[in-house]
Amino acid sequence: MGWLERNIIEPGKLPLLLALVAFVVTFVITRVITRLIRAGKGPFRNISGSGGVHVHHVVPGVILTLIGGFGAVAGGQHGFGSCLAAVIFGIGAGLVLDEFALILHLADVYWTPDGRKSVEMVVLTASLVGLLLIGFSPLGVDDLSEDQQQNRATVLANVMVNFAFALVALFKGKLRLALVGLVVPLVALIAAVRLARPTSPWAKRFYRNRPKARAKAGLRAYHHDRRWVGPRRAFQDWIGGAPDPEPARSLERR
Repeated sequence: MGWLERNIIEPGKLPLLLALVAFVVTFVITRVITRLIRAGKGPFRNISGSGGVHVHHVVPGVILTLIGGFGAVAGGQHGFGSCLAAVIFGIGAGLVLDEFALILHLADVYWTPDGRKSVEMVVLTASLVGLLLIGFSPLGVDDLSEDQQQNRATVLANVMVNFAFALVALFKGKLRLALVGLVVPLVALIAAVRLARPTSPWAKRFYRNRPKARAKAGLRAYHHDRRWVGPRRAFQDWIGGAPDPEPARSLERR
């Protein structure tokens, strides 16, 4: 309870914690319901409006996100109103990002391979919010001793340096390593000094006149994707459900 009071409640992070919990729980419940609907099990069915138009859950998600967002801004960091607004915002954000791929492609790609982008966006968002919760908050606690202030200043300087490494890793096209590197400094450093991915802004800017570096970066990216794309997709399918099999292409007659 002491850790919760000092690091969550006192710095005003309780609404953020409630929003994260509501976000994750909403996503899990939504995926369970959609998978049951897909399998034809349980009492759940798709919702259709007038004229038989299918109402995607991103619609109520946007409405709840707006209500919760404006409510959180008006309520500040403390009080029951801000906590309630945070929960509403988390529920709305979970519904919206569960159909992130639909918004991105402007098409119903929920159960297609492109629909995996929704799962990846949810995982990344939950990771980022989790980092904010467990991260250092040097300005969020009152009544610090002189030693505590000095320690916090030192940690803040280290965090800023590590953030610079993570930013370089992000510029090199290594989004996941950049996120992990925000927590584990060694990961951010390694990602920052290694070759960039061939399609990253860093490669386009600094490998333009370095054909050997471009070739090496492309080869490394190829082997990395070949090694990890399978396990990553299996993990995404385990969370969100496997996409529908693509129809086989008919052979053209000669």
